[in-house]
Amino acid sequence: MEETGGTGAIGAQLPGGGFDLQKFARQPQTIVRFFSWIFSIVVFGTVTAEGWVNPRDRPEAQCVFNGDGSACRYAVGVGVLAFLGSSGFLLMDVALPAISDARRRRYAVMADLGFSGVWSFLWFVCFCLLASLWGQTSDVRGIPEDAARAAVAFSFFSSATWAILTYFALSRYRHGMHGVGVPTSMEPPAAAPTAYATTPYAPTSYSHSAYHPTTYPGFPSGGGGDPYQQTLFTAGAQPQGGGAYQPPPY
Repeated sequence: MEETGGTGAIGAQLPGGGFDLQKFARQPQTIVRFFSWIFSIVVFGTVTAEGWVNPRDRPEAQCVFNGDGSACRYAVGVGVLAFLGSSGFLLMDVALPAISDARRRRYAVMADLGFSGVWSFLWFVCFCLLASLWGQTSDVRGIPEDAARAAVAFSFFSSATWAILTYFALSRYRHGMHGVGVPTSMEPPAAAPTAYATTPYAPTSYSHSAYHPTTYPGFPSGGGGDPYQQTLFTAGAQPQGGGAYQPPPY
């Protein structure tokens, strides 16, 4: 069988998209669930309306299935709960694409899986019980035989449809577990940035040589004063010519 439920998490469509009624109605799961809904109405409606008869020799009504009232009550109870369950899960299938939380989707699918599995078993028990009691019914006078046979047959059909729904729910659950993880509040820390690789165009280092000042002849090379300064005047210098200075006559 084809797996149903869309392509998103837990078998549902991705949230945020529009609802397509035609596509939803053509899904195998929707069709099978609708038939389960109809079959449950047939069973509990038939047993409620025609499952009890009033024999001439007894004042109280008796169940058509060999006079066992518990069988009729069991069929009505299983049918009513199946009707309510089919209606609820049909609405859940409509609302499931709008659920953005993957955990809520998982819980919804798990509820569908559990309910469908249990009701598949209960419907099979109902079929076996009604078929066995109907086979033991000897006096069928005044009993609507067609209604009794319909209740037996649709109990079997309901068991089959709910088994198919169990398979669909299991497929959606497995798809969701492998397709998406459950979100948690703790996120892994971001990876530390890696260092850049050294490029071959890195500048080479320069070696610094010691500076030695150049000395010039005629100038002292030691410390103590500026070597480029020289005394302009010397103390006790005498004018050339050897004579005393005479002022010029006027």
